Amino acid sequence: MTDDERDRMPSPDDARVVERLVPIWLEETERHDPDAARRAREGLREGPLSPDSARDLAHWVTARITDTAFNEDEGPDVEGPARITPADKSAVLRWLVDHGHAV
Repeated sequence: MTDDERDRMPSPDDARVVERLVPIWLEETERHDPDAARRAREGLREGPLSPDSARDLAHWVTARITDTAFNEDEGPDVEGPARITPADKSAVLRWLVDHGHAV
C-alpha cells in the first residue's frame, strides 16, 4: 500500500481530529459569515454538511496548516488557536469523503 493510498483510508482517529477542529472552524466562520456558520451547524446537527459547508471546511483546514516544516525564514507563518498538521488536514478530508463529500 502506498502512502497516498493510506492517506485516503478512514482512520478511527479522524473523528477525533474533526471534533477538535470543527469548533474552531465554526467560530472563525461565525465571525466572517454568520449565515454560513449557522448552516454548517445545522448540517452537523441534523445530518450531513451541505456541499458548500464541506468545501469550506476542506479549504479552511488546508489554509490553516500550521506545522509545515518550514523554518522562520522560509515561512509560512499561520497563526491560529490550534496547531493543524498535514496529517490533520488528511484526517479532515478523509472524514469528509467518508461522509459522502467529494473533496
